[in-house]
Amino acid sequence: MRVVTAGEMKKLDQAAIEEYGVPGLILMENAGRQVVEVIRQVLGNVRGKVITVFVGKGNNGGDGFVIARHLFNMGAEVKVLALADEEEITGDAAVNLEIWRKMNQKIYSLHHGDGINIVRLVLMNTDLIVDAIYGTGFHGKMGEKVGRIVEVLNGSVKPIVAVDIPSGLEADTGKVFGSCIRAAHTVTFALPKLGLILEPGANYAGELHVADISIPPGLIEKEAPQRYLITAELVREWLPLRPSAAHKGTFGRVLVVAGSRGMTGAAYLAGEAALRAGAGLITVAVPESLHNIMEVKLSEVMTVPLPDNEKGSLSLSARESILNLLEGASVLALGPGISTEPEVVAMVRELLPSVRVPCVLDADGLNALAGEVEIMRKVQAPVVITPHPGEMARLMNITTKEIQEDRIAVAGKAAVNWSVVALLKGARTVVAAPNGAIYINPTGNPGMASGGCGDVLTGVIASLIAQGLDPARAASAGAYIHGLAGDLSAREKGMMGMTAGDIIANLPAAAMNIMEINQ
Repeated sequence: MRVVTAGEMKKLDQAAIEEYGVPGLILMENAGRQVVEVIRQVLGNVRGKVITVFVGKGNNGGDGFVIARHLFNMGAEVKVLALADEEEITGDAAVNLEIWRKMNQKIYSLHHGDGINIVRLVLMNTDLIVDAIYGTGFHGKMGEKVGRIVEVLNGSVKPIVAVDIPSGLEADTGKVFGSCIRAAHTVTFALPKLGLILEPGANYAGELHVADISIPPGLIEKEAPQRYLITAELVREWLPLRPSAAHKGTFGRVLVVAGSRGMTGAAYLAGEAALRAGAGLITVAVPESLHNIMEVKLSEVMTVPLPDNEKGSLSLSARESILNLLEGASVLALGPGISTEPEVVAMVRELLPSVRVPCVLDADGLNALAGEVEIMRKVQAPVVITPHPGEMARLMNITTKEIQEDRIAVAGKAAVNWSVVALLKGARTVVAAPNGAIYINPTGNPGMASGGCGDVLTGVIASLIAQGLDPARAASAGAYIHGLAGDLSAREKGMMGMTAGDIIANLPAAAMNIMEINQ
């Protein structure tokens, strides 16, 4: 599913009107009807229910008049409260205002005087609130009076359905600078807006409903950007079928190079995750002094010792051993727990230009490249990097705060500049491909902010590449499956106590959940 900015959506609307001849009034009518359908899902039969619609002066307010009309026709008691003078309402919105007037229905103005008391009085007998105040064109901070009204709405404990976007939320960034509607449901039109997908906007949107308003699909395919929300349906399309005549070699061979003294868990988690994500054969290569430990920890995963030093980390001579192992591998996962010892850093930098299979770089595999990021361009096969914001900051030589300010732009810049697939971890993980495509992952939860979860993700992505997915899809599908397994774990164990091992245990259930959609 494509994701758009406010400007991109405006162009799509205009193209539908001007090139396809779809009247703006039809788009507004369709939008209002779709919101009504969600309201019916929330309330059931709306007959006899009291619904209060807050409208502004723009097209968002016009949608509100359409919603009010249809709810009234269905037997609801509808109150329309306007945060603008009626004379300010123009265009298609004015047409729907006039229809509401001709139905002999009142509009209560909050624009003059103390509207707060009117709002409080109305809310005493309201079953549901419709937010049609500000649309996707809103930027910055709402005025004090409207902000006070929004805070009263948020404090009412009544369910709020936002029209297209919660009022007060920036459509392009997901940022909030002051008061903002906290919706139980948001019905957005045609395509989700960036601000509804990114944090903190996603937290204000509640349950997101993407509603068809008759924008021609061919127009979306032609004009919408290569920016996608990862969905279960999309991942299902990507995941390979498992033919009945398959054998373990059919699903690829993963080589995981990981671990150092005190960090055997990272190697275990990456290898076990690759197995649970469906790869046929997995080999975990660790420093020789740790090999006996891994032989005990891993049963279905093969283990191989690599030359190490007295500190229990990989030595420079491990490079040749790894290259030999790669001759039979489909993909290399490099980095979890290998340490930042100088000899390890030197080994990674010397190894990568000789790698000829797809490579997933994580953790210390990335830290080894700080100050030498051009090495990534020398790898003779596709590369996926999976940094958290701190690791990305070291690679780009900027602050973590700068990374978090615009995660999409940062990931996109890294992907293009280094010719890699860049997966920037965090709430709403972003995956950027070298061709400019962006994928945003909606799964996952704060319970996954614990040690080892990144190692699991590395194993999952490597496993999907081994099974034949191209690196961008493997990273995107891997992020979705990993997050969904985390969500299943949270439901079972709660966020506080869940572990990376719980996520691994739920990887098969997550994949099964995806594959069973629409079947």
